[in-house]
Amino acid sequence: MNITTDIKPVTYLKAKAADLLDQINETHRPVIITQNGEPRAVLQDPKSYEDMRNALGLMKLLAQGEEDIRKGNIRPQEEVFSDLERQLKAQRS
Repeated sequence: MNITTDIKPVTYLKAKAADLLDQINETHRPVIITQNGEPRAVLQDPKSYEDMRNALGLMKLLAQGEEDIRKGNIRPQEEVFSDLERQLKAQRS
């Protein structure tokens, strides 16, 4: 894997958009688009983008959980499951 193949100038994007789309969908690697030698955008296939968003969402939930632990906002597991069972029984009734 050579990262230089994943960096393209905006002129390449304009001229070869279909080829770039094929590349990112085949390799699942993002392509960095540059303008005047500076990175300006990232082109990524939808599946990889969705996977990244899901991973970031999980990381956010983990960070929130760790913050709750640091603040002492915790409950015993048995209590949580008992509350859930009670709520489920109430919904069925």
